[in-house]
Amino acid sequence: MSLHVVVGFGPAGAATARLLAEQGHSVRVVTRTGRSPEPGIEHLALDATDREGLISAARGAAAIHHCAAPPYHHWVRAWTPLVSSVCAAAEATGAVLVMLGNLYGYGPVDGPMTEELPLAATGPKGRVRAAAWEQVRTRHEQGRVQAVEVRAGDFFGPGVTDGGHLAGRVVPALLRGKPVSALGDPDAPHSWTYLPDVAAAMAEVAGEERAWGRAWHIPTGPARSVREMADRLAAEAGAGPAVVRRIPPAALGLAGLFSPLLRELKEIRYQFDRPFVVDSSAYEAAFAVRATPVDEQVKATLDWWRARPTTG
Repeated sequence: MSLHVVVGFGPAGAATARLLAEQGHSVRVVTRTGRSPEPGIEHLALDATDREGLISAARGAAAIHHCAAPPYHHWVRAWTPLVSSVCAAAEATGAVLVMLGNLYGYGPVDGPMTEELPLAATGPKGRVRAAAWEQVRTRHEQGRVQAVEVRAGDFFGPGVTDGGHLAGRVVPALLRGKPVSALGDPDAPHSWTYLPDVAAAMAEVAGEERAWGRAWHIPTGPARSVREMADRLAAEAGAGPAVVRRIPPAALGLAGLFSPLLRELKEIRYQFDRPFVVDSSAYEAAFAVRATPVDEQVKATLDWWRARPTTG
């Protein structure tokens, strides 16, 4: 088996690192603070923008999985140096670069999103995500790196907490039979990508040379509204019908005066005010990973939240 370097240990990085270790690979995780080692996983304290340090950490690796993300309100200034450093490490070591992307780069679109759509985002966070992939793709086309990007919808599942729109603001409240608040139209179709499927796709494309050089949408189940997902979670929890309330735009604007995260969410309101649907059929036609059935997603997610002491 091979050495894989995972940059970042948020929900996606942790899930990817643990899956790779379960598959028998040696895994080195790079984060600013480091952590205690886990079976099959070495944790290294290193700022990933330190090019020479990251090159040293990645020597001998078959793949570098870029799962790190700066704080949401620092994206515009922090993404470019981070991606440049990861690219430099891949170029210096020959490791395949597997980028975890999202759907911001497309901007508002009509109809389901496919990989053929132009990266035409108009907001600053969407533009910076699009530019990051263009930087990587250009280096791939120049023969400097071997790279691939996999793009996810909003994360859902075990391990997704404060950063998920069906996570910390929703699941604990549903488990207590309380109302939940939704950003935008709670009945608009929305794509949710299950976190274990993210990890499975990250691991799969690292070893699939025919995947390299382009972006792929991670296998994602049919789009379901916030209300439908809340109803499914509430039914599985035995908590009665879910009560879903839309956050009024004025209230969101007021909250944004005190919360950098909520202030930044204004840019992506369109993702919740209208259908936001990802088409992952290209990936599914080419590779083995499939979206986990939604009933399994819901059960595993609730089991994970129930096991957390904060939800009691």
